[in-house]
Order: sequence, then structure tokens, then C-alpha cells
Amino acid sequence: MLAPASLASRLNIPHCTQMALVHDMAECLVGDITPVDGIPKEEKNRREATTMKYLTTGSGGLLAGRGLDEAVRRAGVGIEAVWREYEDNETLEARFVHDVDKLELVLQMVEYERRGGGDRDLGDFVPVAERIVLKEMREWCADVLREREEFWRGVGKEVSQSGRARAFIESVEKGDD
Repeated sequence: MLAPASLASRLNIPHCTQMALVHDMAECLVGDITPVDGIPKEEKNRREATTMKYLTTGSGGLLAGRGLDEAVRRAGVGIEAVWREYEDNETLEARFVHDVDKLELVLQMVEYERRGGGDRDLGDFVPVAERIVLKEMREWCADVLREREEFWRGVGKEVSQSGRARAFIESVEKGDD
């Protein structure tokens, strides 16, 4: 997993990698519930927690009755703990993985716009950048948004959310966190 050098020295990178792999496990059964789905956050959290318990326990869950040994049971408990850490978002590692998830969405937005040759403006995803919290990750995101500005300038088009993206870039440049 790649991280800015100033941040990487403070992170447990293998743990972040594990968290990144585990954090969306529940979605394989629950689905990717987004705010537009109209499901209250509490209900989303309940569904995901129930699903993680199902996926990671040997009693009553996916692994029930499979003659699990203690090592497999402990692995399930460990996976659930990593998922819970991500959901609680209180550790530096959890905040980093949350930021990576958001940055990846911004990167996808820019990549899809480029692939479309400027035919499709996906600026509705720009506000995701504002939810990135770590300074180093905000700087990376500002770089991506600068590249987006250059791309659209190059195709000679004005895009939605350009003012919002510019405000984000400027706040990062000023060091507003």
C-alpha cells in the first residue's frame, strides 16, 4: 500500500492493507448502500455488523458446523476486529484507509472523464474530496484535482464543481485543515 512518506513512517502499513481488504466485506452480501439509497445510517450499520458477524464467526454464521479449529475461529475474530476498527474510524490507520477510499473515488472520476475524452463531466463526485481528513492525503487529492483542471482546460470545456474543486485546492495550499 502506497502512502506519502511523511505519513507512511507513522502508519502500520500491513495493518492498513488488511483493513483496506476487509472494510467492504459485508457489501458482498448487503450490497453497496449509499446515501442515495435512503437507508438510515443506523440501519446500514446494523446490516453490515450482522453480516460481518455471519461471515466471521463459527457459531451460527457462514462457518458454523464446519469443524473449525481454534486458529480459524481466531482469524474470524481478528477480521471482525479490523473491520470494527475501520468502522469506528478512531485510529490513524482507519482514518488513512477511509481517506484512501475517498481518494480512489476521486481518481476514478478523473480517469473516467479522461477516457471519455471530455464527453462526460463527473464533477458530482468532487465533494468527496472535502471529506478527506489527513493533511498528506488532502495534498494528494489536490494534486489529482489540479490534473483534472488541466485536462478540462485542455479540451476547452468548463465543468461542474470547478469552483468547489478550486476552493478545495486553495484550502490545501493555504494549509486550512
